[in-house]
Amino acid sequence: EVTARSACATGRVRLSARAVAALRAGEVPKGDALAVARIAGIAGAKRTPDLIPLCHPIGLHGVTVDLAVTDDGVDITAITRTADRTGVEMEALTAVTVAGLALIDMVKAIDRAACIESAQVEAKSGGKSGTWVRS
Repeated sequence: EVTARSACATGRVRLSARAVAALRAGEVPKGDALAVARIAGIAGAKRTPDLIPLCHPIGLHGVTVDLAVTDDGVDITAITRTADRTGVEMEALTAVTVAGLALIDMVKAIDRAACIESAQVEAKSGGKSGTWVRS
């Protein structure tokens, strides 16, 4: 059944103090790393069926990717929305992980040890199973 559906996923990229300082100062050699990661996450969500085998193509009505610099890395949150026959959890997870990969690519000259620590669905709504929130 076609219903309004949404999902929220989060992730984290752990970075060195030097990389965090470069992000905060806008001094990443490759450019605006947060903007690039945000756009990469949105593009990743839209390409999910091309990346994940057997993932249904759906029309996304909205993708939001937010990045917050912390003292030891960057927190990433993605929210995806649609009105379709299947959920958007994979699109939210793909947005988070692709944003994390793009961020690592942008700062790898400063921090070769940068890594994605987590990616997980936090909440979803819509569909047969209704609303689910990570406890």
